Amino acid sequence: MHVDMNLLTALDALLEERSVSAAAARLHLSQPAMSRTLGRIRDATGDPILVRTGRTMTLTPRALALRQEVHALVQRAQAVFAPERALDLEQLERTFTVRCHDALTTALGTRLLFAVQEQAPRVKLRLLGEPAGDTDELRHGRVDLEIGATEPARPEIRGESIGEDRLVVAVRQGHPLARGRLTARRYAEALHVTVSRRGRLRDRIDDALESQGLRRRVVAAAPTAAAAAHFARESDLVVALPARVCGPMLRALHLGALPLPLDVPEVRIVQLWHQRFESDKAHAWLRGLTREIVQAICRGEA
Repeated sequence: MHVDMNLLTALDALLEERSVSAAAARLHLSQPAMSRTLGRIRDATGDPILVRTGRTMTLTPRALALRQEVHALVQRAQAVFAPERALDLEQLERTFTVRCHDALTTALGTRLLFAVQEQAPRVKLRLLGEPAGDTDELRHGRVDLEIGATEPARPEIRGESIGEDRLVVAVRQGHPLARGRLTARRYAEALHVTVSRRGRLRDRIDDALESQGLRRRVVAAAPTAAAAAHFARESDLVVALPARVCGPMLRALHLGALPLPLDVPEVRIVQLWHQRFESDKAHAWLRGLTREIVQAICRGEA
């Protein structure tokens, strides 16, 4: 059955005003036009809605029963088509789920939590680590924002580059590589650990070494940068990590950061979100915060 939604607005006016002429004035209609609309409402509902009692009009029992429900429906419809209100961060109540590489969680987390609590005290953050494989959690709405090195893989996923970082070689104090000039050959001869959530034992550093006729010995793959950094602290293993993002962790573990003696591209930091949030003001605010903080980290600002 086709329902003319304009009849709801007219019915709401009639129920509130209890007068055809008053309802017509409220809706900027002529009285004959309002009378015709009342006739259509009567046909649609099978009820007279307004009946004359002496000199006044009285609502029928059905009309009285519908009054609150009709008014609520009209208000909800008006809210749908009303211009979006300005974002009130102090009153914003929302929980955002943010998934990050573990090193980014450490570098970004404290600053992000502080900024969110300062600007929007009712907002909560759920920080998740990266999974071992690809997921559709952005598409399914289980993750609101993902920050890492991954580029958008689907057309409905939006993304932007928010920073770049260079790789350094993390070593323990007193490591042999820290003595003298670090060359590509000396670096290749060390024992290496990679950082890979999927357990990969090879990455672009191997390509750079092989372009110089060198190969390195990778003895382990760690699931997180933190695990790899701890391995390096307790042994002669070395690991290549982003300098700025992992800087606080390297300092906390008293690890040295040697220049990587290879020509490899900088690590891009990308944030991803589903297109459904493209015009969401609260989500845009969160993206702006993460962008600002990551860019400050990549500039080396403490």
